[in-house]
Amino acid sequence: MITPPRIVLLHATLVAVDPIKDAFRDLWPEPELVNLLDDSLTPDRARAPDLTEALIERFISLGRYGLSVGADAILVTCSAFGPAIDIMARDFPVPVLKPNEAMFQAAVDIGSRIGMIATFAPAVVTMEDEFNEVAASTGVVASLDTIVVEDAMTALRAGDAATHNQRIADRAHELDGVDAIVLAHFSTSRAQAAVQARTPVPVLTAPGAAVSRLRTLIEGH
Repeated sequence: MITPPRIVLLHATLVAVDPIKDAFRDLWPEPELVNLLDDSLTPDRARAPDLTEALIERFISLGRYGLSVGADAILVTCSAFGPAIDIMARDFPVPVLKPNEAMFQAAVDIGSRIGMIATFAPAVVTMEDEFNEVAASTGVVASLDTIVVEDAMTALRAGDAATHNQRIADRAHELDGVDAIVLAHFSTSRAQAAVQARTPVPVLTAPGAAVSRLRTLIEGH
């Protein structure tokens, strides 16, 4: 009997959990998923002007716990802790995947001008850095235009996904002229259909791209 891979998911907010569970169910249901959540990380990051060493260490500690339970790979679902993910990817003996790496690669494969809709402002700087790294690694000259819809996250945390999706879709017109739109966070992926109804360009989400990329890393195809 073949033992399925154990994939550890690192969450800094509860609203990221369902989108990635749905993506695994639809695209790669075989792995054993382990969900590690510290939902104090997101509000603490929001209160900090910058990503502090203490926050980085807290996030890495969560990853170390993931290793201790036998992770075959680690997938981070939060976009706001890029430097911590870089350290884990460098030092951990298993694959560690950033939440948006695969989505950004798909976006620059489509075109050079990309629009991004975010709902958590502190994540934007690290995400823009990650986008630039992906573009540079593929030799593409690409730009990223970002809008932040913070009131959408407020609605989602209150349990109102419909209002969250509507508020994001209502801002999509601000990105007219781009070649593709990326929805910045795992939590925003639930708004894909609403945004796609407002724009003729492809609307990309992170969970599906991340699961497909992780499957390639683990299975080699």
